[in-house]
Amino acid sequence: MVLAERAFKPLSGRIMTDMNMSGASAATRQGPLAVYRQRIATGDIKSDPDQARVVERLDQLWRELAAMPERRVQAATPASKGRGFLAGLAKKLMNQPDQTTQDRPRGLYIVGRVGRGKTMVMDLFFGCAPVRHKERIHFLRFMQDVHQKLHDLKAANPGMADPIPPLAKAIAARVQLLCFDEFQVNDIADAMILGRLFEALFADGVVIVATSNTEPSQLFQNRPGADAFKPFIAIIRRELDTIELDSPRDYRRGREQDRQTWLVPADAQAHATLDRIFAHQAGTAKNESVTLEFVGRSFVVEQAAGRVCRFDFNSLCGKPLGPNDYLALAKRFPVVVIDNIPCMGQDEANLARRFITLIDALYDNGNLLFASAAAAPDKLFTEGEGSDAFARTASRLAEMGSESWLEHGAQAAQAAHSLARA
Repeated sequence: MVLAERAFKPLSGRIMTDMNMSGASAATRQGPLAVYRQRIATGDIKSDPDQARVVERLDQLWRELAAMPERRVQAATPASKGRGFLAGLAKKLMNQPDQTTQDRPRGLYIVGRVGRGKTMVMDLFFGCAPVRHKERIHFLRFMQDVHQKLHDLKAANPGMADPIPPLAKAIAARVQLLCFDEFQVNDIADAMILGRLFEALFADGVVIVATSNTEPSQLFQNRPGADAFKPFIAIIRRELDTIELDSPRDYRRGREQDRQTWLVPADAQAHATLDRIFAHQAGTAKNESVTLEFVGRSFVVEQAAGRVCRFDFNSLCGKPLGPNDYLALAKRFPVVVIDNIPCMGQDEANLARRFITLIDALYDNGNLLFASAAAAPDKLFTEGEGSDAFARTASRLAEMGSESWLEHGAQAAQAAHSLARA
């Protein structure tokens, strides 16, 4: 199955290199339309005319990419993470001539309502794309990485007036095709960066495919600073073809009980909703206590059923637990339910640190998380030691609540549960 690898680590950036290109060679030779038809024939997916129309356009892009000469890119190395590398890279790349864009095909912006199959068709295309160096990443994660790399470039080059051009060249030196899931712009800092960053990426020959619930013209509208964002919208329209995927069928209907992941406030109604989610995820499994044994330690999970476990926040983060405990939990239970996450201040810095560690473990392992809380993720820990670092945790929690995370997380949970039963 073309998308099988997504089940193991959803939504993290992936780069296709010489090492794993051979495994995708069959799909790259057939193209997305042929693979889509095969999956219909085997009953893996249902025939959908609107999806087929979008896949036909992606198949056109697949043919255009196949006709392009392979562009030389620079593979990332462990040494590339240091500040010395960033300083050298900035100087080196700024002196390189721009890549020609004459033969670069137009990218694609796939827009449509929730549950119509946007992520599925883009992932199918990504698996078939005949490009050795390609990356598929959730847009929120991409922007988080962009902000971090801009910070690192400024730190490594104190005199640098504008770090965006060298960053764009560094990205273009690594990948030829970028696929973004759930393209959205909610932050003014992102809005101020995107226009110039994407302009430079397109100039350097990068092809972009994106999925979104929002028409390009409506991105970041009715917000302070929206007028300054309009040039970026013009760039999107100039460089990407917008195609609507509006199948009459919502393929997620019937699973709405598991679409809410973050319930505010943590009241009786939220508790009842988590009861239903826990029961649904447990299926026919019995609710019981489970003891995890690892590296000479034991961790008692009082409430567990099959692939899902449930905790009150204080029983999970109010105890002296560490990374190994949370990692063991993440690996044993693909689905985690947490009740009563509080807002934390200066006196709860230890709680916040453990919560950060917990979310890192769940995020890196691709777990599904359902929780009730006193506030939205970005309002949980705004003051106190480590509150700056909590911004990354809030960003990860937002991504873990996205529809594509839930879709692929559900696949991972089912695969892990089936493997455990075998």
